[in-house]
Amino acid sequence: MWYLFYNSLLLLVSPIILFVLLAKQRCRRGLPERLGLRADRVSADSAGRAGCIWIHAVSLGEVVAVAPLVRELRRRYPETRLVVSTVTETGREAVEQRLEGVAEHRYAPLDFPWVVNQAIDRLKPSLYIFVETELWPNILRSLRRRNVPSILVNGRLSTRSFERQRLPLIRDFYRTMLNMITCCLMQSERDAQRMIELGAEPSRVRCTGNIKFDQPIPQVSAGAVVSKAALGLTDRELLVVAGSTHPGEEDAIVNAYRMLSPEFPDLRLVLAPRHIERAAQVEQMIQAKGLTVARRSTGGQAPMAGTGARVLVLDTRGELALLYREAVVAFVGGTLAPVGGHNLLEPAVWGKPVLFGPHTDHCAEVAALLVNAQGGQVVQDEQDLAQGLRELLRDPAIQQRMGAAAQRVVADNQGALQRSADIIATFLRGREPSKHAPVQQGHEVSGRQS
Repeated sequence: MWYLFYNSLLLLVSPIILFVLLAKQRCRRGLPERLGLRADRVSADSAGRAGCIWIHAVSLGEVVAVAPLVRELRRRYPETRLVVSTVTETGREAVEQRLEGVAEHRYAPLDFPWVVNQAIDRLKPSLYIFVETELWPNILRSLRRRNVPSILVNGRLSTRSFERQRLPLIRDFYRTMLNMITCCLMQSERDAQRMIELGAEPSRVRCTGNIKFDQPIPQVSAGAVVSKAALGLTDRELLVVAGSTHPGEEDAIVNAYRMLSPEFPDLRLVLAPRHIERAAQVEQMIQAKGLTVARRSTGGQAPMAGTGARVLVLDTRGELALLYREAVVAFVGGTLAPVGGHNLLEPAVWGKPVLFGPHTDHCAEVAALLVNAQGGQVVQDEQDLAQGLRELLRDPAIQQRMGAAAQRVVADNQGALQRSADIIATFLRGREPSKHAPVQQGHEVSGRQS
């Protein structure tokens, strides 16, 4: 009944879905494959591999999160084909850059029954892994009908999603979907308890932790140069990096920078919009405020060389995580704007003080850990951001203490990767993994409210 209603509604709104996907540049290229109009291609590296593990990650953030797990699966199951699917172009690029020689990329099928069935028949997966609660009813239903286990890894439920799924008209359908999932590996006790409250069987829910804590230190790719010197900066100049920013908060960040420039004439700002196709729009906004601005992709070898207040718009892929290393202070976006926050751990892993806004629902546990450890600080608006930056810039000792505390948070919370990989291994009993040290599994969460 619910699936009939869902598929009828899906068909009804399909013209709108296609229009939206065509309108978004980052989703346009993969649309023919997502509609099942391109045949599956097996890479030369995967030819002859036994079986297939299908890992679905929506876009850049999910690929970054799951990449270490994919590498661990390759280590444990060297003879198995690994396919990572994404929705966006940035996701595809991340797979091809970060998982070259480890996994193949595919665009995820749109959730129409005939497209999903075609994709599954082509891939013939022995296991389906998906990241951070990306639930698609027809995929889950088709996999279950074929007895293919499905595992949610690094699962989370934001407050907004949780409240929406509790609505009477949606809850029954959501419960049906949740019980199509073989196992839910959640980031936190809060997330695990929410899944149970929405109808998941407690025996299928585990709290394994956040695998983002297990990210390796970013490495510079061959020929790439990501440093202050490459941006035309001297050792004397101070760099603030604001990453993964959204409309609205970029204006606040630049205003805060303008307030600080007279007091700190050697201060420079790097602004990295979450969606780089907005780079021209961000550049125009900065120019309108009377500041010197350059774009990384067009600014030559030294886009920030010179004196006075200067801003660089980072409109290249794969450089932000490395550039945090050069910052004295970092701000992580999606937090002043009501988005829910992005990866607070990227600057923390380098031992940098992390500033962020109040909207951290997508990363609530990480934000709380950083604040409690005094490695992170919440700022409410542009005035608060300017004051937070001012205090840190005036006192390098505070910078060092905050940065060290942020780095300890990362080190103290690692282990989710191995816990997740060990649980996944129980669903691949037919394949002998390579030698690896056993670790303790994540624990089940009871149905009782904690």
